[in-house]
Amino acid sequence: MKIRFSRRKFLTTGAGALGAIAMPHLSRAADRPMVTHGVQSGDVTVDGGVIWARTDRPAQMLVEVATTDSFKNARALPPIAALPESDFTAKMLVENLPAGQDIFYRVRFRDLSHTAIEAKPVVGRFRTAPADRRDVSFVWGGDVAGQGWGINPDDGGMVTFETMRKHRPDFLLHSGDTIYADGVIPSEVKLTDGKVWKNVTIPEKAKVAETLDEYRAAHKYNFTDDNVRAFNAEVPIFVQWDDHEVTNNWSLSKDLPAAYKVRDISLLAARASRTFHEMYPMRESINEPGRVYRQISYGPHLDVFVLDERSYRGPNGANLETEYGPASYFLGPEQMAWLKRGLLNSRATWKVIASDMPLSLIVYDDATNKKGSEAFAQGDGPARGRELEIADILRFIKMAPIRNTVWLTADVHYAAAHYYDPNKAQFQDFEPFWEFVSGPLHAGTFGPNELDNTFGPDVRFIKAPGLDKQNLPPSAGMQFFGHVKIDGASGQMTVTLRDRADVALWSTTLDPKFA
Repeated sequence: MKIRFSRRKFLTTGAGALGAIAMPHLSRAADRPMVTHGVQSGDVTVDGGVIWARTDRPAQMLVEVATTDSFKNARALPPIAALPESDFTAKMLVENLPAGQDIFYRVRFRDLSHTAIEAKPVVGRFRTAPADRRDVSFVWGGDVAGQGWGINPDDGGMVTFETMRKHRPDFLLHSGDTIYADGVIPSEVKLTDGKVWKNVTIPEKAKVAETLDEYRAAHKYNFTDDNVRAFNAEVPIFVQWDDHEVTNNWSLSKDLPAAYKVRDISLLAARASRTFHEMYPMRESINEPGRVYRQISYGPHLDVFVLDERSYRGPNGANLETEYGPASYFLGPEQMAWLKRGLLNSRATWKVIASDMPLSLIVYDDATNKKGSEAFAQGDGPARGRELEIADILRFIKMAPIRNTVWLTADVHYAAAHYYDPNKAQFQDFEPFWEFVSGPLHAGTFGPNELDNTFGPDVRFIKAPGLDKQNLPPSAGMQFFGHVKIDGASGQMTVTLRDRADVALWSTTLDPKFA
């Protein structure tokens, strides 16, 4: 639902105009439709954003927005319904907000059948993008509750989210694997040192997700963590998906493991996609409902191009075609054309390309036997198969020319900085650029992965557990996130890779180039 109102009206409408909507009615606590999993905001731009919440029964979501935490001169928005069909979630796109402004919102739910019954509100905040050249700060990472490492109160829960929150970023760019739908979360995991990792558990996470309710439960499980809820209430999310929102390494050719009773990967993907869109505050596409790829403009210095590297790909495997074809698609023709148009038309200083998979790290579909490609990288040599799309994009960026592109990604569960140099590459028709890798935010640690020399990646930094220490728990401390700061005056971008203890592991500052 889209709500519009003028800036003047937003700033001048008094709380007294709210009338009965703003006055909570008394009822028994059990009768009140509660906010069950905190509040979220997302896809914030210069004049608006999306607000999300979930309740426990059919209800109306009531939202008030203000420019102060006192909610003086707040504005009440028309109610929207939260129904069983969406698992009682509701999200509202609020537009025409003042630029560069802290926006405070509070959400309550009112019983759909008994409108005199409503609960206490839950408060959140976000900052709209600046209209002028002010500083911008954001964090990024991916991979949450993977490899059986769930919420462990003895370890502080999902600690990385609290570490990121303390930086007061403008938003989180979530690079995917928001859940591990294919991963069981047991009550206990015995560690190599004899200690025991104890998870908070729910029945739905005792098996792989196959039904709508099981996919929904995996997302809601993460929202029960205190750190995650506190973070979500203060920091907007720009979210994309990768494979584990459905199942490991999925494509339409996926051969499902025996744990799945549902054998139709398309059906599983459809249920996972519906759930993903229910559970996050994303702007929805009218042209293609359920679309993940989109452009989010965050002021004069920054455009974020969020890619979808799952929905349009061809089958996993060798993908060694030397020409474009459906078997080698990764982004697909429509998304490729959209990305080129967006980059060409962007007037932002920096164009951040949010890729849910790294460009030149080899990820096997069959990791045990090291068979078949699951990623862009096809192995050393000239561009082929899925790499042809990347070669096309990089050539286009050079020829346009488009300045100041940076690629941000996660997926491989370690931190790295890659500098792409055409002088070291097999395919050389591109300008040098950076790709930064972070994560996991809360999952097992792996790597380092093999490098593919097609595009000439030069490893400038790497922090991985090493091949002899795979799948370390979050308590080992090797949980990583990236932090980006753009200086409003100079346009310089500083990228820092940090761990969950907030130690700055590596940093570089990039100077913008102008035509």
